[in-house]
Amino acid sequence: MSDETYRSIELTKIGDARFKATNARGGETFMGSGGLDPDFTPVELLLAAIAGCSAIDVDLITAKRGTSTRFGILAGGDNVRDEDGNHMTGLRLTFDVAFPEGPEGDAAREFLPRAIAMSRDRLCTVSRTVQLGADVTYEQA
Repeated sequence: MSDETYRSIELTKIGDARFKATNARGGETFMGSGGLDPDFTPVELLLAAIAGCSAIDVDLITAKRGTSTRFGILAGGDNVRDEDGNHMTGLRLTFDVAFPEGPEGDAAREFLPRAIAMSRDRLCTVSRTVQLGADVTYEQA
């Protein structure tokens, strides 16, 4: 792996079933088991990562044509347990994006379906990794 392509975070336990993730730039986010604390669960973080990745793609592409007046995504799916173990099925992103009236808004609105398809089919690293599958190696330090 090269320094240009390698990505990592450090995860540290901060309480009962609570963890802090820190990236190389010093940013932090928190996760937990979904109990009483407000932290995201790992599954919620997965959904947020897919939605966030596609949101950045689509916003950057459509902003070249016109600035959105509303931009939201609902990300969801079913958390199931079956013969393959625990996993998500039926992952779906629903984009709620609006643009102002006028030529720029019209251009952005017209390009929106293509921008969403571009993110889904080749740009969003997170959803592409889920779609294509990737080996995950577990090892002990």
